[in-house]
Amino acid sequence: MQRNRKRMWLMLALSVMLTFTLAACGSSKDKETESSGSTTDTTKATDTDSKTDAAKTDKDSSTAAATDTGIDHSKEVKLVGYLLGEAPKGMPEVMAALNEKLKKDINATLEINYIGWGDIASKYPLILAAGEDVDFVFTADWNFYVQEANKGSFKEITTDLLQKYMPKYYEKQDASAYKAAQVQGKQYMIPTTTPDRKVNVIVLRKDIMDKAGLTNPTKISELEPYFAEIKKDYPNMTPLNLDSQYDLPAPFGALVSEKFAYAGAPGDSGDPSGVGNYMDLEDPSGKVLSITDEPVQGAFKYAAGIMKQWFDAGYVNKNPYSNKVRSKDNFCESKAGVAFGNSIDIQATLASCKEKGIDTYIMPVLSPSGHAPANSWLNNGVAIAAGSKNPERALEALDLLMQDESYVMTDYYGIEGKNYVLTSDGKLGLPDGVAAADNTYPPDAAGFWFVNKDFLKPSVSWTDSYIDLNNKVKDYLIQIPYLGFSFNSDKVKTEIANLKNVSTQYFLPFAIGSVKDVNASFDTLVSKMQAAGVDKVKTELETQASAFLAAKG
Repeated sequence: MQRNRKRMWLMLALSVMLTFTLAACGSSKDKETESSGSTTDTTKATDTDSKTDAAKTDKDSSTAAATDTGIDHSKEVKLVGYLLGEAPKGMPEVMAALNEKLKKDINATLEINYIGWGDIASKYPLILAAGEDVDFVFTADWNFYVQEANKGSFKEITTDLLQKYMPKYYEKQDASAYKAAQVQGKQYMIPTTTPDRKVNVIVLRKDIMDKAGLTNPTKISELEPYFAEIKKDYPNMTPLNLDSQYDLPAPFGALVSEKFAYAGAPGDSGDPSGVGNYMDLEDPSGKVLSITDEPVQGAFKYAAGIMKQWFDAGYVNKNPYSNKVRSKDNFCESKAGVAFGNSIDIQATLASCKEKGIDTYIMPVLSPSGHAPANSWLNNGVAIAAGSKNPERALEALDLLMQDESYVMTDYYGIEGKNYVLTSDGKLGLPDGVAAADNTYPPDAAGFWFVNKDFLKPSVSWTDSYIDLNNKVKDYLIQIPYLGFSFNSDKVKTEIANLKNVSTQYFLPFAIGSVKDVNASFDTLVSKMQAAGVDKVKTELETQASAFLAAKG
């Protein structure tokens, strides 16, 4: 084991040296994308002209790998993967480093494409349906996993495949994850081995809190004085500067969570911007609730009433539907008064604010009992496309990208010495002269969320408040009755599509407060949902939910 570890670190060091050499000889033309909601970005693997000795080394390495594993790597293949979000500016260099390693280990190169947050609903299914060059794709219980598995978009993942082509992963994974990933008795996802240990958070500026006389708030409903102070003294800052995808339902959801253990999305679609049927995540009976059932109706009207007050007061940006910049990405630029995120993806924001001298306050979004739902293995995963021309090699690549520490350090953190450094006590820092805002490959930014998180490092930039939050996360998280449940919408897909249209036209304006009358808007929303077939969806959800709970015992 020690010998293999030394060999991996040697390979990483050689990879970094070659990357810097190539960078010095050539020119970089990084394309700056406008936002995380931009159209699909494509980062193609950079093919470099290798010298004869390098080519011989690659060939020898490939032959050795074939001998070690019994797998034939004699044919070089190019793999294509799709992730969510957008490519960081430093992605070309990182891909060059990863491809150098992949070429040596399994004689393959990789191209990563991105589906922007605002394009997921429209482009994700189309990419898989088109059957174009795609070998693997990010998937999750909240990102069309069950729907696409039922369409035949993914290749079945068997135990034999995992044992042969993903031995590192197979050794680490809990067998319960395979059962959780089954759709009609078959597994189509490679779930993460380390479910996210996170809670949703709201980040505020302490200097503005002090001016507003706000001390230690625990609920978003307590922030009106903070918003009023921003409106009064910070003309270039919008208190709730929401983007069109992640942020749009976030304040409404945080308000609803004050009343019951809200999942942040309907149980029948998993779409945070959608509307449908719900569950109280801490209700052991698992009752399915319509929008007119309590506590949903009361909580929704409560949240919408506050959002309307805030919208009318000018605390919400007037047209979040066209805004593609997340609040956490312009919070430290003094354009957003609040940053919405989770305890993992907010780290870069906190580090950037710390560098600018902005002291932050982190408020977790919790249920009335003070808890948050633990994530299942299905929260982050990857699937092999049914049309993949090289599914076995794709599995081998994923075994390395997900479960080999040297690969994880590269695909999650970037190039050592350029994007990060490790201190003597094993913490993650930035190289001299590199600020968090200027880092071309921030941690967690590239969409490889399914990696083994046991390899991730604490950061020297963590603030005292973040360390405190991080230490408390394990106490916040609880197992919920529906952990691992994924609704199969195949029998009601028309109704689900109808509800999505209702959400766009009637629910989202209600959720951000841009309505004239909350009660009248709620009644209209209910009427439109019923016309869309929400009752039929509820019946199907109840059937599947009951079967799931019965199987759990």
